[in-house]
Amino acid sequence: MSTTCRDLCSSAISNQGQRAADKTSPASLVYRVRMPPIISVSNLSKTYASGFCALKGITLDIRRGEIFALLGPNGAGKTTLIGIVCGIVNATEGRVWVDGHDILASYRAARSLIGLVPQELSTDAFESVWATVSFSRGLFGKPPNPGHIEKVLKDLSLWDKKDNQIMTLSGGMKRRVLIAKALSHEPQILFLDEPTAGVDVELRKDMWDIVRALKASGVTIILTTHYIEEAEEMADRIGVINKGELILVEEKHELMRKLGRKQLTLYLHKRHTALPPDLQDRGLELAADGSELVYTYDTQAERTGITTLLKDLSAAGITFKDLNTTQSSLEDIFVNLVRNAK
Repeated sequence: MSTTCRDLCSSAISNQGQRAADKTSPASLVYRVRMPPIISVSNLSKTYASGFCALKGITLDIRRGEIFALLGPNGAGKTTLIGIVCGIVNATEGRVWVDGHDILASYRAARSLIGLVPQELSTDAFESVWATVSFSRGLFGKPPNPGHIEKVLKDLSLWDKKDNQIMTLSGGMKRRVLIAKALSHEPQILFLDEPTAGVDVELRKDMWDIVRALKASGVTIILTTHYIEEAEEMADRIGVINKGELILVEEKHELMRKLGRKQLTLYLHKRHTALPPDLQDRGLELAADGSELVYTYDTQAERTGITTLLKDLSAAGITFKDLNTTQSSLEDIFVNLVRNAK
């Protein structure tokens, strides 16, 4: 982690102080669960003039202070959904509230709470980093605050580039400028649309350290990503969207528990055409023409049943020469969900 990332993490934690500690207490956890969502989407649909239906009746609540990962294949509707919430795209029907503000009736109040890091790099190539970030703050009616702009640029390792023209920066630095622009007006909500696309491994890790620090400071973060391992590591909750429909929204760990699975594969000494009757209801499956025995189990259960299973296999005269365990990743779960939804 870079020095500036460590500084941001330390700053975010120290600024929260007792507030961060209070959030971990049982009473405060109950309070947080009962708090109204910071974003509420109700029956949202979008149909373009061509007749293409990009969103179909999306209903979704985003909790205050969480990292929510929205996953979906290309063309699933992720960017359209973000665009509507941010006021860039008009919905065909449905309503959206941002911290209680209707995005149409109270659009100024709603949009002032949101920072957007778009998927595409679109900045004024001839402006300096300082000028473009300061300009973004002014677009939201915020008074000049050089101190805040300086802090944001330093946190994002952009301070030494503040006088450089955007066109002279690398792709990774340009993406950092987009994050700085999104944070310039001190939003409570940050949308990250494919934030690490085109960024090298080191910069990607630094940027996720920044995301963690932003969450620690109370910012709600909604991200879309094709790097599913990032969502698996970072997100509190996962939403999967496909063909404009929200397939599911689930706590990440609960999703992994429900849909993830762990398998024990036993490589048998000899082939078996069928299992003994006493073993047929044990969740076992013969594979590889009877030369492998696969046992699927829940790692969260109090007992996995493996010890008893091995004893029963030995009693039945079924022996094995080797074994291997595998566990579903979030990517496996995502691929299966999208495939089953087709």
